Amino acid sequence: MNITVLVLFGSFALLMVLGIPIAFAIGVSATLTFLLFMSVDQSFSIVAQQIASGLDSFTLIAIPFFILAGNIMNRGGIALRLIDLAKVLAGRLPGSLAHVNIISNMLFGALSGSAVASAAAVGGVMAPIQKREGYDPAFSTAVNVTSCPTGLLIPPSTTLIVYSLITGGTSIAALFLAGYIPGIIMGLSLMVVAGIISKRKGYPVAEKPSLAEVKLALRRAILPLGLIVVVIGGIISGVFTATEASAIAVAYSLLLSLCWYREIGVTDLPKIFIDSVVTTSIVLFLIGCSIAMSRAMAFGDIPLTISSFMIGISDNPIIILLCITVVLLVIGTFMDMTPALLIFTPILMPVMQDIGIDPVHFGIIMTINLCVGICTPPVGSALFVGCSISGVSISQVMKPILPFYLALIAIVLLVTFVPQISLFLPQLILGY
Repeated sequence: MNITVLVLFGSFALLMVLGIPIAFAIGVSATLTFLLFMSVDQSFSIVAQQIASGLDSFTLIAIPFFILAGNIMNRGGIALRLIDLAKVLAGRLPGSLAHVNIISNMLFGALSGSAVASAAAVGGVMAPIQKREGYDPAFSTAVNVTSCPTGLLIPPSTTLIVYSLITGGTSIAALFLAGYIPGIIMGLSLMVVAGIISKRKGYPVAEKPSLAEVKLALRRAILPLGLIVVVIGGIISGVFTATEASAIAVAYSLLLSLCWYREIGVTDLPKIFIDSVVTTSIVLFLIGCSIAMSRAMAFGDIPLTISSFMIGISDNPIIILLCITVVLLVIGTFMDMTPALLIFTPILMPVMQDIGIDPVHFGIIMTINLCVGICTPPVGSALFVGCSISGVSISQVMKPILPFYLALIAIVLLVTFVPQISLFLPQLILGY
């Protein structure tokens, strides 16, 4: 085994087992790897330089703005308005409240760009309602946990922005458009599973909404949904960049929550800003350390080594894609989404280039595979948040969640092996 691979990933794994925070584990393992090639002073210096230069990017400014916009929306009453719209859209489907949960997560996740925020906001509202209507809390939690990652595919998505940065400028507009169809298919597949289970268990069906209720729900949700039109429309049309769009998202959500809906006041803003700064600091420090690790991998020719190994397994793109899918699904169960994306994109990208996979398609492959990981133990952040919100233990939710896992894996394979699902909209609208 290559000594660089052993030092980098061996030290990283050891530090993770010891419970060291992942950002520090990444930074320390990168430093130890540099020590193989240079002195102590040079190693510390280059790691610090890589962290600083890696964060010196105009594109990265979008991340704190989208995080802030998501926190404002989370506390500004927007989730409730989207849930009311979802109730209208779910109609008289079997287990209508489960479908309301899924649709609400798709809508709110798309606006906030955060699976965890979506699981907390939508789950916090839906869990008591579903329990009151006779739904099994474990089933309700499974629905909430597996549907909240849809917002990581349906733009605007900070995950796709990070991917664009790692790959050296893959079009954010193309990535955003590429996420729509996979995200919607993902949500619809979960609705099919929820509908089948709900029909078997005899969960209640909602009454048909009146015309007045439909009009009210649409009127209440039209302004929050307008954010998607403004942000995505502006990026695609070239009116503004993704970074500028993130600032507009903050202004738009602040205007709605503070001035129009008045769900938050000026006194609530310091807490929202502080929470956003804390989250942003964690994410950006993680990105900086991961860029240092990527540099360390390049020093040791690790991407080339792994690329040669995988190409050596088979020259069949289908076999290679299947291997990468399995690897990403396993990685996702042990590592949170952002660090997994930051660490393994530079490793796997050369392999994708060798077998002719489009970088936009690969971005969706990475994202959708890792989306499954945040719903699974032992590290799944969405799973832990969803269970804490509903008060259901992880052991209780594992059996009801299995059919949803199967649906997610089926969609992962579909999106991976049918590239037009991802590339249709970028080619149609952007001529990509």
